[in-house]
Amino acid sequence: MRAWFPRTGRDALRLIRDRLARAGDRAPAARQLVAGHPRQAAAAAAVLAAAVAAVLAVTLSGSSAPPGHAAPGAQRLVLPVGVPAAELAKMPRATTYASIPAAPGDPAPFAVTSGLVVHPRAQQIVYSGPGEPAVAMLPPTEFGAPTWVPVVQSSPGWDRVLLPSRPNRATGWIYTGPAGSSQLDTRRSPYLVRINVGARKLSVLDGGRLLGTWTAAVGAPATPTPTGRTFLLALLAPPHPTYSPLILPLGFHSDTLDTYGGGPGTVGLHGWPNPSVFGHAISHGCVRVPAAALRVLSRVPLGSLVLITP
Repeated sequence: MRAWFPRTGRDALRLIRDRLARAGDRAPAARQLVAGHPRQAAAAAAVLAAAVAAVLAVTLSGSSAPPGHAAPGAQRLVLPVGVPAAELAKMPRATTYASIPAAPGDPAPFAVTSGLVVHPRAQQIVYSGPGEPAVAMLPPTEFGAPTWVPVVQSSPGWDRVLLPSRPNRATGWIYTGPAGSSQLDTRRSPYLVRINVGARKLSVLDGGRLLGTWTAAVGAPATPTPTGRTFLLALLAPPHPTYSPLILPLGFHSDTLDTYGGGPGTVGLHGWPNPSVFGHAISHGCVRVPAAALRVLSRVPLGSLVLITP
């Protein structure tokens, strides 16, 4: 929800009165306390904070600070480092075809996220951290479809996201700015895809509810399936499919193959015509799944988390 910062003490009192009115009789003492003249607000602030803490849904932490200064205890918004146009033009685009060695690694590669996913409406600069240098540009589309990436960490004005580029587990920070100024569309995906490489199992959950578990084929010992958390990057339907009607590229790449089939070695989920492969470590890194699993996966939104464990 967008935070609202009152411009004057009178605005603050009006906001509190409105919130208390909607709260009914839950805080009658507080309602009486703010019913007087606005100049009484400063003297009543300590009592009022305790009385209406559960009622206020916005942050008033900068209302009493001098202009240009943060209130005590408030986190300051870190501004992004300026990047000259000439440098932006040479910056790598964070796609499955790129390598971004300067991108920081995932700080918690086996943790489940909140499900928050974002889509850049326009190309966004990716930074190595709040107030730190730029490392890439995140395009609004991948494989001709909207780019959706999961958020793994947030701080005021910034979102840290997983990137679809090499090296595996690459992340980057996107500046979202003050509330309401972000160039990102935000959604929350309830889906989680879990892959256990050792057990050769794939499970799909929707809001914690198990939709199914299937035996899958994983990477051979020489071309193993990489582990960690990644995401569904795209949903492709080949016009003339040979081994699968659908292919779901992930934000991961083979750790042993630089290229495969003319591509950059992107790891994906897909079907396979011969069911005898399921349960074996036999692929070049991709995860082969039965048709029933592929049908369920086709309904999972882009950007949803895929957690691959050893």
